[in-house]
Amino acid sequence: MKQSIIFALLLLAFSNLQAAADAVAGKNKSAVCGTCHGTDGNSINPAWPSLAGQNQNYLSKQLTHFRDGNRKNMTMSPMAAALTDQDIADLSAYYTSLSAKAGTTKEKFVELGSKIYTGGVSGVLACTACHGPKGAGLDAAGFPKIAGQKIQYTINQLNDFKNGSRNNASNSMMNDIAAKMNDEQIEAVANYLSGLH
Repeated sequence: MKQSIIFALLLLAFSNLQAAADAVAGKNKSAVCGTCHGTDGNSINPAWPSLAGQNQNYLSKQLTHFRDGNRKNMTMSPMAAALTDQDIADLSAYYTSLSAKAGTTKEKFVELGSKIYTGGVSGVLACTACHGPKGAGLDAAGFPKIAGQKIQYTINQLNDFKNGSRNNASNSMMNDIAAKMNDEQIEAVANYLSGLH
């Protein structure tokens, strides 16, 4: 019961943050972000994530984690250091409002990638449980949209979860999952997600 109340309060807090968010202000604040993430939120560098259409709660959480040191990155940590809560809300609202460009999946990755994503394999839980059948994530829970994401970025993140250099997922859930994945499985899932839409 106590956990249910806490969860409800967290959802209410996120709802209030979203209500106060201003996508137009976020667009004005995003000029420097476009250098890496694309002027339309679709990154052209395979190692940097596309932010267009990403879930708002997830973006807010990640920017806050970069700012507060719960997630570390040589580029993003200093970029987020000066952001206020309002800046984070506005930027998140702006990037959520943009349209993501769909990627593609090479045929050789479809079978294994689909198998892991939809049903899981050898101790690796199915990705659909948290990210949904189309990879749209679950915004209320803060689970990211992963469909259409850059392949190399996804590979890098899964490896960072696997080796523990990224550990800001709820209950270390992604660390536990990625730790059971081998390189072939990581590559297959990353490629599969690129074309999932």
